[in-house]
Amino acid sequence: KLPETTAAVLEALAGLGLEIRHARESTSFVATLRGAEPGPSILLRADMDALPMPEDTDLEFASRNEGRMHACGHDAHMAMVMGAAALHRADPPPGTVLYLFQPAEERGGGARVPLEAGVLDDVQAIFAGHVTHHYRVGEIMVTPGTVTAHSDGFRIHVCGKGGHGARPHEAVDAVIVVGMLIGSIQSLVTREIDPVHPSVVAIGRIEAGSASNVIAEEAVLEGTIRTTRPEVRKHIHLGLSRLCRAASELHRAEVSVEIRGGYPPVVNSEREARIAAAAAEQVVGREGIVVQEHPSMGSEDFGFLLQRIPGCYVRLGTRGEDDVYIPLHSPHFDVDEGVLPVGVAYFDAVVRSAIRQLADE
Repeated sequence: KLPETTAAVLEALAGLGLEIRHARESTSFVATLRGAEPGPSILLRADMDALPMPEDTDLEFASRNEGRMHACGHDAHMAMVMGAAALHRADPPPGTVLYLFQPAEERGGGARVPLEAGVLDDVQAIFAGHVTHHYRVGEIMVTPGTVTAHSDGFRIHVCGKGGHGARPHEAVDAVIVVGMLIGSIQSLVTREIDPVHPSVVAIGRIEAGSASNVIAEEAVLEGTIRTTRPEVRKHIHLGLSRLCRAASELHRAEVSVEIRGGYPPVVNSEREARIAAAAAEQVVGREGIVVQEHPSMGSEDFGFLLQRIPGCYVRLGTRGEDDVYIPLHSPHFDVDEGVLPVGVAYFDAVVRSAIRQLADE
């Protein structure tokens, strides 16, 4: 929920004369520019949310809200899309341009809100970008096909029989069960999945026990699943259930697993990827275009939009010539602001290229 951010963006857009449509009671909204001539409807998306973490950048504009930081560059995304909107307003392309500002990309899949509200029903193509230190300022990654992975979460609950640490034979140790599962779960990827199909099962949280001399009766194990192919995803889901049944039988414990569906993969359509590449070449030249060789195992809720509307998601380099690599979600993350005019020019160009391409078809 981003009432102050939403208000700041709306204030910045106020002088452009755009139509504003909110998605239900959410802070998600779409600003629309209607050109003087009829034509296709193209959408640009900017995510708005920050992360619940401290900032350690020493910047003069560092977050003043304790435990809140733009550690994923969404502030830069908003600035770029607002800049493109200003260029489009000054020289309107034919057709309709929509600018989606959405919350909850990090947690909650905020991209689904405008879809479910029907505000994107007439859109014919969508484009988005994300800053990254993987590439330098002046580089834009454009690739067709799968860009990010499907993400799911899982929670395994183990219920054994507690007891005194000195008499383990009288108990069923939930920690032993979890320990066996930790190694077994990794074998799903290393021994059951074709190595050419990227997949990850990572355990991020384990909770068990109350004292050093008490055998734990209960334990919880939580983690994430990242896959790029539906059949691999299904195999891992079934495999987790199989391993839990086996652990239950082997150790005489109750073991259950809950799998929570996450974000779908981001899959760029061929036509929109070509449009994006042509626009990127206008801005950074052919030498500035980078092709992603392998899908990222990260996730992005832009995948929800791409399930309904063809589009392309690019990455915009934001590492300066002398800057060291800083990952997204780091308390030290910052962008080289040279990326901002690059992003504005790209979003301006991709909208005009898409309108020309779709109008000719």
